[in-house]
Amino acid sequence: MCRGTLPVMRFRIYKRKVFILTLVVLACAFAFWSSGKQKKNDLFSKEVETVRNNRAQVTPGHRRLFNETQPEKVAKPEVDNMTLVYRGIVFQLNFDQTIRNEEKFKTRPQDELVVVVQVHNRPEYLKLLIESLRRAKGIENVLLIFSHDYWSPEINQIVATVDFCQVLQIFFPFSIQLYPHEFPGNDPKDCPRDIPKKDALKLGCINAEYPDSFGHYREAKFSQTKHHWWWKLHFVWERVKALKDHNGLVLLIEEDHFLSPDFYHILKLMASLKMEQCPECDIMSLGAYSHVGYASKANKVEVKAWKSTEHNMGMAMNRQTYQTLMQCTDTFCTYDDYNWDWSLQHLTVTCLPEFWKVMVSEAPRIFHAGDCGMHHKKACMPASQKAKIESILQSSSSQLFPKSLLLTKRLPAVGVSPHVKNGGWGDIRDHELCKSYRRLQ
Repeated sequence: MCRGTLPVMRFRIYKRKVFILTLVVLACAFAFWSSGKQKKNDLFSKEVETVRNNRAQVTPGHRRLFNETQPEKVAKPEVDNMTLVYRGIVFQLNFDQTIRNEEKFKTRPQDELVVVVQVHNRPEYLKLLIESLRRAKGIENVLLIFSHDYWSPEINQIVATVDFCQVLQIFFPFSIQLYPHEFPGNDPKDCPRDIPKKDALKLGCINAEYPDSFGHYREAKFSQTKHHWWWKLHFVWERVKALKDHNGLVLLIEEDHFLSPDFYHILKLMASLKMEQCPECDIMSLGAYSHVGYASKANKVEVKAWKSTEHNMGMAMNRQTYQTLMQCTDTFCTYDDYNWDWSLQHLTVTCLPEFWKVMVSEAPRIFHAGDCGMHHKKACMPASQKAKIESILQSSSSQLFPKSLLLTKRLPAVGVSPHVKNGGWGDIRDHELCKSYRRLQ
């Protein structure tokens, strides 16, 4: 190489690093400026414009398909500039924690209900959820938190339509989108899913020593949901500044759920009933998946052992239940099942001091609208699901908003072990990242 070309190459490398650093600093500075200077309701529209402007200047790197190429033939890709911009924005927003609509709802009572929505990237279902929340009586008292693992201008714009209560958006900082070519995303040097361990060891791929219980290697798209769920739970209870001294309930729902108009009313009644008749109840659930006629059940609840297949939808817990759950962090984070709810089921019989007791509404106040997604291969039909749910609610409208609740059954809390591990969570990197959330941020 000619000596004369060396300074030129160094200058080009230096110039590129300065350009990338400048983008990140500008993104962080912009988010910080937005939190203090501009109207809070305009925050996300401005950030979206920043991302679009940067996209016009920079072409994001090609996102490689899962384990598309043999590890030894591929050098680790550099982080593209847009990914750095997203990381900067997410970090700043999680730090700022700007609550929108605060001026409009200044008198939100202390320890009122907090509703946390886990959001991925199904905007049509998110619209349905928000529509159902808008109709709920008492919703103005709620702090509504959207926890995202995917940055999307479209989703941000949908969330921006919420004008009926206080709103906070938080972002899972270890998503595939933010780490597209490295763990916890898809590192090109990771082992292919179905390669036998002996071949993986010969190949020398990163996680060759850690297949799951079925001999398969991790897939980031399946690992992410469990990571997001556990991180979200910890971040809401421990890191959201507005909830530092919160002693009320936190209701956990997802983007493809649909709530009845009286869900808030029912939760208030359940909280009172818990204090009077079931102080040992750990979880309150708005209902199971099977629909029960409202005519004879609308004002009835029962107490039983918590089961992931029945009570993982519309779970409400207090700080005591959360803190007890955190004592089982290691067990949750090392159990070889990529499903957060089946992992919880495992905790109820192996780690928690007592079997979880749940108080559940016999007539559901929550519905699963998502007929597609990670576990469902059929086409999404949100309009059809909406029609079915609204038909149920309309035909039962006279049974909603009961004046009081009746505890009709108190079944023995006999723990149930998961029938089988589902795997997908054998990688030690997933274990350690999951366990680290209590120490991070």
